[in-house]
Amino acid sequence: MINLATTNFIQLWQRSDKALVVLVMLLCSIGVVMVSSSSIDYANHHYGQPLFFSIRQSIFFVLAIGAGTVAFYIPTQHWLTYGWLYLMLAFLLLVLVLIPGIGKEVNGSRRWIPLGLINIQASEVAKLFMLIYMSGYLLRRRDEVRQRWRGFLKPIAVLVLAIVLLLEEPDFGSAVVIIFAVFGMIFLAGLGFPQFITLMTAAVIAVGSMAVSSSYRLERLKCFLDPWQESHRFDCGYQLTQSLIAFGRGEWTGLGLGQSIQKQFFLPEAHTDFVFAIIAEELGFVGGALTIVLFALLIGKLFLLARRLDHKKAFFEAYLTNGIALVLAAQVFINVGVNIGLLPTKGLTLPFLSYGGSSLLVNLFMLGIVLRIDAQHRKTQKQKTSSSIKKAGKSSTAEASKHKLPRRLPS
Repeated sequence: MINLATTNFIQLWQRSDKALVVLVMLLCSIGVVMVSSSSIDYANHHYGQPLFFSIRQSIFFVLAIGAGTVAFYIPTQHWLTYGWLYLMLAFLLLVLVLIPGIGKEVNGSRRWIPLGLINIQASEVAKLFMLIYMSGYLLRRRDEVRQRWRGFLKPIAVLVLAIVLLLEEPDFGSAVVIIFAVFGMIFLAGLGFPQFITLMTAAVIAVGSMAVSSSYRLERLKCFLDPWQESHRFDCGYQLTQSLIAFGRGEWTGLGLGQSIQKQFFLPEAHTDFVFAIIAEELGFVGGALTIVLFALLIGKLFLLARRLDHKKAFFEAYLTNGIALVLAAQVFINVGVNIGLLPTKGLTLPFLSYGGSSLLVNLFMLGIVLRIDAQHRKTQKQKTSSSIKKAGKSSTAEASKHKLPRRLPS
């Protein structure tokens, strides 16, 4: 049994998309290098060990590869069968993180559950579990979602509950990402145009209401509009102005790896939320643009895979792949947008690049699921093709035997 499972695993791995693996490994490697570069001074000052974050990020990378391997080993049918259970686990995590003594508070937000070496960010895990459940729902209620109003209102009710819990942490960035991903999944599942317009209107109103419902978010909006104002420059607009200075210093080719000035206690969270600003400062416009290109190639491949799956009527796999692509796209857009001053400042990591074990583990786990979906689909297609060739061969042999000339008798 073990040998059979191992053989099946190897066969699937041989059929997996190696280009996707290379893209992810490149981004993760850049992440380890840039976390090391951007955190040396901070780590030396606070922990007396310049490579404190570098070592931890390397360990997280290894663990994340293990998590991705586990995800690749799990059959896709498992996620479809137990989607409802993972939704319950998502809500359990979002509730547990709010309980004092269980959830860990950092910078006024209670988002993490400490588990020794790593702090699990509840919202990161909840995002994945929400995608799994929504993919199963869209498969089961596909026609209802497309044709009836109640078909797409039911998952919205589940989404609203998750958003309420996220805002209690508070984690506005993750709430926006989940809204974007779920709405995008419903739209790509074939939502009718009237429902889509209603959905988009509701989304804009919801995000706008969340943005102005809290005094600190409203203050961030004011700072975003004019971070260089004298009263904002060294207060709520400090991070953004320092990030923009980093971009200005980098110019076209950057100051050189390890030569950033902003990471020396000028730019807060340089190794987490603002690691892209350090990339731009040390590697310049060229380095930043190449990083964006890698993300674009990765996300583009995911959308293309989802489209192929949809054409082959593998709808659950297509919905889940679309959801993962949308989550990654939203996080990249928001993080980079915050770094360059396009969006108000919010705590959201850059996938694969920012420091953090929880984010890296979940992201590579998601990519492990995608690789399994792709490899499984390729194996099924090959089996179908082989079966068709065999049937065609048998048919040709049978047809030839019907028309075979009788042997001539000797005269």
